[in-house]
Amino acid sequence: MVYDYIIENYKNGEPIFLTELPGDSKDYLRQEMKKLVDEGKLERLYNGVYFLSYVTILGTKGKVSVDKYIEKKYLGSEEKVEGYITGLQLANKYGFTTQNPSCYEVCSNEASTKQRKQEIDGNTIVVYKPVAEITSKNKSALQFLDLMSVIDKYSEISGQEFASKLKDFVNSVGVDFSVVKQYLSLYPDKVYRNIYEGGFMGELV
Repeated sequence: MVYDYIIENYKNGEPIFLTELPGDSKDYLRQEMKKLVDEGKLERLYNGVYFLSYVTILGTKGKVSVDKYIEKKYLGSEEKVEGYITGLQLANKYGFTTQNPSCYEVCSNEASTKQRKQEIDGNTIVVYKPVAEITSKNKSALQFLDLMSVIDKYSEISGQEFASKLKDFVNSVGVDFSVVKQYLSLYPDKVYRNIYEGGFMGELV
């Protein structure tokens, strides 16, 4: 029964959280999952998180999708936003730098401490605690302010090119500057300078 549900609802590489599975008894679910792992039908990522056993087209053992894991564990969904990508990874994604991040960086409501690291299948995930609870209404504003607090460290571009890239980012994620104003005081002073250099100081007046 449990395996049939998993086969119907999960794809190869997709993390399966025990808490997502239907059933009144978690003890029963744990026993079933252990049985499926022992039978080679599932792989255990760590306690409470699994993925389907599969073989890639190259004939190698399939791995869990780290991106999917981060999405489920730390970022949430459109219905319930829990976090966002930040740091060098964010700067790289929007073209401010060509540096490839050595780890995944996320800001998430799931974080219980200011910063912690998690190792998943050889990948490092750094999880930061947000300055305020992340919601669908403030996510873009907080992500923008996070970017503005590190952009001087990561950006390989400046001047008009920097302003153009920043405008693309603001439009892409839908930054609401009335919301940015509410959280601006929680960030270091250099954020003001970086926003000014990006040509968006007028939106904060």
